[in-house]
Amino acid sequence: MNLSSFHSRIIIVSVLIFGFAILLITKLFLVQVVHKNLYISKADRQYSTPSSNIFDRGSIFFTKKDGSLVAAATVSSGFKVAIKPKDILDIDKAYEQLDPYMEIDYDTFVSKANKKNDPYEEVAFHLTKEQVSEVDNLKIPGVSIYKDNWRFYPGESLASHTLGFLAYKGDDRVGQYGLERYYNGTLSKPKDVTYVNFFAEVFSGLKDKVANSSQEQGDIVTTIEPSTQHTLESELGDAFKKWNADEAGGIIMNPQTGEIYAISSFPDFDLNKFGEVTDPSIYRNIMVEDILEFGSVIKPLVMSSAIDAKAVTPETTYLDKGMVTVNKKDIYNFDKKGRGVVSMQSVLDQSLNTGMVFAESKLGHDKFRTYMKSFGIGEKTGIDLPNETKGLISNLESPRDIEYANASFGQGIALTPVEAVRAFSVLANGGNMVTPHLAKQIRYDSGISKITEYPFTNSGIIKKETSETITRMLAHVFEAYDSGAHKMEHYTIAAKTGTAQVAMDNGKGYYKDRHTHSFFGYFPAYDPKFIVFLFLKNPKGVQYASQSLIPPFTNITKFLLNYYNVPPDR
Repeated sequence: MNLSSFHSRIIIVSVLIFGFAILLITKLFLVQVVHKNLYISKADRQYSTPSSNIFDRGSIFFTKKDGSLVAAATVSSGFKVAIKPKDILDIDKAYEQLDPYMEIDYDTFVSKANKKNDPYEEVAFHLTKEQVSEVDNLKIPGVSIYKDNWRFYPGESLASHTLGFLAYKGDDRVGQYGLERYYNGTLSKPKDVTYVNFFAEVFSGLKDKVANSSQEQGDIVTTIEPSTQHTLESELGDAFKKWNADEAGGIIMNPQTGEIYAISSFPDFDLNKFGEVTDPSIYRNIMVEDILEFGSVIKPLVMSSAIDAKAVTPETTYLDKGMVTVNKKDIYNFDKKGRGVVSMQSVLDQSLNTGMVFAESKLGHDKFRTYMKSFGIGEKTGIDLPNETKGLISNLESPRDIEYANASFGQGIALTPVEAVRAFSVLANGGNMVTPHLAKQIRYDSGISKITEYPFTNSGIIKKETSETITRMLAHVFEAYDSGAHKMEHYTIAAKTGTAQVAMDNGKGYYKDRHTHSFFGYFPAYDPKFIVFLFLKNPKGVQYASQSLIPPFTNITKFLLNYYNVPPDR
């Protein structure tokens, strides 16, 4: 063998050894860092499960304003107790001894204990190590202890509709609502992952796993800010209870990016006790699944369209007689009173239906329809929540003038709340369409992180100058409420209320005594960091949204300005 051939063989062997070492180091990193928690659970193998499958799932996090993470949905570890019925010698005595550790009643326990041909019946869950030590010391025949993991929501009811929960589908626990369902594939963990043979894992295709990280399992980091979410729920919940509304909803979003800082609806529920809910409809997320006619909050969209098309200006006037007839149907202002000659600014200030009919007639039906569609009305937003539906705007395809007249002040067209806030954001951010979203980052188990990005879906929906004009008009609207009682000395707020009749369930007209109150506002008005949208469905004992929703909106606004240290804009 010559020297050159020997050196070549040494190099080849060295490369192979080096490559194997790198592979081992990589896998050691995965085991000791990435999969650390899975292998730690082996410490409790003395309480192994019958199937050797211990539940595991990726976590969901809220993001605090300083960027730190707070667990919103995680996995808690503990133990459960099961019985082998045929080995239970004295059912009553066994129940008496286990009663302090069980949530099931006597009859349920007896029913389980009498299944003599069943080798395994679970009777107690979520026990601590101290509790199972006590159970173990009882030495009850037929009683066994097993390691157990379960889904836990530290915030209990906080963001309940947004997070969703897990429920069994066959033998597997899968996301049923909210982010748990939307990102189920990412959050789910393969069974038996804790007990994979180490050396088998070394050669299990690491390259393919890294290359296909989008298919991996991991954690979801959301845009939800926990203190902001709590504030929204506190203020909205108080209004929901005070006015005995059927439903309530709210959202706080960055109108420039579509990042959702808080989103909530009522009635809500405790995620850790979702099984106690007697009406399953409460699980539905009305923010994306329900459509509503919001009334006068739609007026700024229509007015900005007319201004953008140069059909009117804020100074354009018309003669308000308090009523206008379209296709032999009378349309009134909310108080049926006329104001004489008034401007478009006054139309928004006083929320005059007749003025909106005038503005729409100047714009024309075709342009009106085109603008409304450009605001995304009638389309899904693409928000990362399941079961999203889209608004109904079929009335804008009608040959009848009356349909367009009604739509000009927000009746006859229906939107989801998230669809509405996306449309209002176009007014706030200079004319751009954003995608409302909740996922900020996905942290894969491989150690790779993916930052989610959501560029504008459309730009130039209205001109920047139009956005500035409608913002100026809406700032005037807000400062006109209650003779300026809500005006903030150092901040400009652009806002509008809405009070709409609720459509009958049979689709034939409107209830005379049911209304939906709504309110949106963005601030600081000319460079907004936040847009807030609130609504109450069928509140009782209150007539207008200015009475029911301006107080919680003002409280939320003051919190956001202080909490985020937003500089004054005047």
